[in-house]
Amino acid sequence: MDTEVSKMDKLISLCKRRGFIFPSSEIYGGFSAAYDFGPLGVELANNIKRAWWNMFVRGREDMVGVDAAIIMNPKVWEASGHIQNFSDPLVDCKRCHQRFRADHLLEARTAQPGYDKEKPLALKDLKCPECGGELTESRQFNLMFKTSIGPVEDSASVAYLRPETAGGIFVNYKNVQQTMRKKLPFGIGQIGKAFRNEITVENYIFRTREFEQMEIEYFINPKNWQASFEEWLEAMKKWCKFLGLKEEDLVYHEIPDDERAFYSKRTVDVEFKFPFGQKELYGLAYRTDYDLGKHQQFSGEDLNYLDAETNEKFLPHVIEPSFGLQRSVMAVLSSSFEEIAGGRSTTTESNKDVEMVLRLPYDLAPVKVAILPLSKKEPLSSMGKEIAQSLRQFWNVQYDETAAIGRRYRRQDEIGTPFCVTIDFDSVEDKKVTVRDRDTMEQERVLITELASYFKNKLSY
Repeated sequence: MDTEVSKMDKLISLCKRRGFIFPSSEIYGGFSAAYDFGPLGVELANNIKRAWWNMFVRGREDMVGVDAAIIMNPKVWEASGHIQNFSDPLVDCKRCHQRFRADHLLEARTAQPGYDKEKPLALKDLKCPECGGELTESRQFNLMFKTSIGPVEDSASVAYLRPETAGGIFVNYKNVQQTMRKKLPFGIGQIGKAFRNEITVENYIFRTREFEQMEIEYFINPKNWQASFEEWLEAMKKWCKFLGLKEEDLVYHEIPDDERAFYSKRTVDVEFKFPFGQKELYGLAYRTDYDLGKHQQFSGEDLNYLDAETNEKFLPHVIEPSFGLQRSVMAVLSSSFEEIAGGRSTTTESNKDVEMVLRLPYDLAPVKVAILPLSKKEPLSSMGKEIAQSLRQFWNVQYDETAAIGRRYRRQDEIGTPFCVTIDFDSVEDKKVTVRDRDTMEQERVLITELASYFKNKLSY
């Protein structure tokens, strides 16, 4: 446990130190469970979103995309059941007055050594994890953020920040199906922010109140749901492999009947072994016709599909693959992070204690190529800047001429840059540079005029 906690602490430190993730509003003391992607973090997140969109939306004939509003007609959430049922059990400590989610307290207690066979049966068995005080009875707490539309705050002006992105897909189903002339089966994908007033926030960016989802609603004839479900499960496995997640860190958890949502006929959670424990990363659910049925009922709009070939009319069923962006970032960083005791650099000026390397997949790396002139002096400096600018039309390139070359290599290794280009004094004569590979540390002399084609062969874009 100490080793795993230590890894998490080191990851958090690396993310802050190298510009991946910052505590939000830090100059004002921060804000609970709020984090900002820094310059490298936003590149990593955007690379994940771009790859997801290319794989699941643009790369498939049966998929299209939307970008729905964050604040929608509140009847959307009434129809989906979020206003009535989107809540968690809340308990308070009678002594220190801190609030907790009851299910999280029970989960944390049963995860402790000694409770693997004998689990507490009720909240009365538990005490406040902060001060040991007595807990109140649990009560339900709605997780949606309320807001007000217009200049007057009254019941008629109440609206909500969306708690999930799926609602915007369902209410656009008919528009998309008709305008795109889509036949079943087809899907709609969306990437966007969602907001939940979580009682318990935990584990860095794993559970926060503002987060980004990458979701798909795949509309099908219910006769074929098993085949579609298996197809999407395989697609999600392919995605995990693309992210570089190790198979031994992934668990495909089949949710039993008594634990599934009442409308789901099958659910598989893709769980990942994070440094802080095995937690849900993604989800795949067969939601039947629950969602379209509810929106048809509440809106009065006919959402049935007419099969032109069989003349059959029915309400489509839905397979929902759901992906979280922040959790994807965490899983990628955790899988890519490696510490090398004693170091691996051959340069004498480098620190030999411990080296950190992010072995990010090339497609995801925030910086693809670093340009490192051996000296700040001319003509190496101007050569380096010219090379960097010529490559920026294809990739995100970083130019660095400060500190010893070994230290600069290590800086790039820590942020996951696949290739470093060193310009030395021989480059002036032979018009070649040295390209260093992050993972193998092998070095190769390449003509400056051939650098673009060289990296195009190494990098996918």
